[in-house]
Amino acid sequence: MPRLKLPSTLFPEPPPPPDDRTDVLVLGGGMAGLCAAIAARRAGARVILAEQAPRWRRGGNARHARNIRVPHDAPTALSPGRYPEAVLRQDLERVSGGTGDPILIDVLANHAGDLPAWLAQQGVLFQSPDDGVLPWSRKTVFLLGGGTAMMNALYDTAERLGVHVLYEAEGVALDLNGAARLRHRGRVFDVDSRATILATGGYQANRAWLRETWGRSAEGLVVRGTPFARGILMRALIEQGAQESGEPGGGHLVAVDARSPEADGGIVTRIDGLHLGLAVNQAGRRFFDEGEDTGSTRYGTWGRQVAGCAGQRAFVILDARGKAALLPLPVFPPLEAPSLPALAQVLGLDPETLVDTVTGYNRALTEGHGTRWRRLNPPRTPPAACIEVPPFHALPFAPGITFTGHGLYVDERARVLRRDGFSCPTLYAAGMTMGPALLGSGYVSGVSLTLAAVFGRIAGWEAASHVRVF
Repeated sequence: MPRLKLPSTLFPEPPPPPDDRTDVLVLGGGMAGLCAAIAARRAGARVILAEQAPRWRRGGNARHARNIRVPHDAPTALSPGRYPEAVLRQDLERVSGGTGDPILIDVLANHAGDLPAWLAQQGVLFQSPDDGVLPWSRKTVFLLGGGTAMMNALYDTAERLGVHVLYEAEGVALDLNGAARLRHRGRVFDVDSRATILATGGYQANRAWLRETWGRSAEGLVVRGTPFARGILMRALIEQGAQESGEPGGGHLVAVDARSPEADGGIVTRIDGLHLGLAVNQAGRRFFDEGEDTGSTRYGTWGRQVAGCAGQRAFVILDARGKAALLPLPVFPPLEAPSLPALAQVLGLDPETLVDTVTGYNRALTEGHGTRWRRLNPPRTPPAACIEVPPFHALPFAPGITFTGHGLYVDERARVLRRDGFSCPTLYAAGMTMGPALLGSGYVSGVSLTLAAVFGRIAGWEAASHVRVF
């Protein structure tokens, strides 16, 4: 009986075009790149999209997303309440610490309102709040099936429209005129394009670059998203004279489980529950107020705190009551021991130190209420409970970096700006490659997808318009 011949890949891609010539070259296959490619193709341009990841890992950080921030003046089928554009502008100004470019913030606010309708036209599905499974949110709309389903829909639309997608295609050179060189499965070649869009994200997966500002602490960062965000082309442009935005070394940090993979763990690795117990560093001592931030910003607060610890590792200590209140359930189960000394041994901590830390913490809580807990060092904001009911549990956590707060500057047409103030007529940027121009190192939920979609579309439209004119 003849043997069945299997395909060389589970996802065979179409044959390459007869030459390496196109109207618009898009570098990066995340949210910004896909929106740029679709917009340019719908405007009539021939488009090649180069995605460094293999097909099964395509989509950048957007694969791990779940919602997108959208302004609306009245309740919609996807979002209750009101979220006017003016409030979105205020939110962006606040999270950027006043460093966000007001013109670019206006561009984002003015172009974000129609994103659900436009994305739906590209096949993206959204989840209705009437389903009863979503958190109440007037500022964001939720993706049905999450970011992976969205990216699959966008790729399907792009390929159906005729965008030629090259997987495992790495950009190895790029200049301010948009001239690009790719490495695609062992072949290195120049692409003859009339306009180029850079949408490869930040450089959070480039530890060598991070070490320049973070020092040895860069080794302790867990990359939450794509391992391909290394910023090689962005750095090349900066060295050639492109204007920078944000601050070197800046970035959005979140506390993640220290057992997470080195990259691409996504949102499910995020740590919660510090307010249900106490946090200790590798010396077995408390190092910040676990109850100071219990809002949606708590993940970022905890990420920054653990980033300042020696070794960038710490532990959440919970008793049986704290563990029972831990919702949602973490993707990695808490470590467990019948006593605090036994738990210390599991964690590699000094048992006497951990017992002393917990005993002192419990004593302070029983001797006073509310403001008297401020006498703890570090203080503790109420509510809080003693750690005393066995068995005892721990979650090891580390700083996870989502994206860097340092990138390129663009004008309102998404054209890359040079340090001399002039824009590059054939080179565009979108997504977190230029996001720090609006956000700095700040973040609010869903805004990175909004920024990627808005400036991705603008870059695609503008690049296609340039091609038509010239």
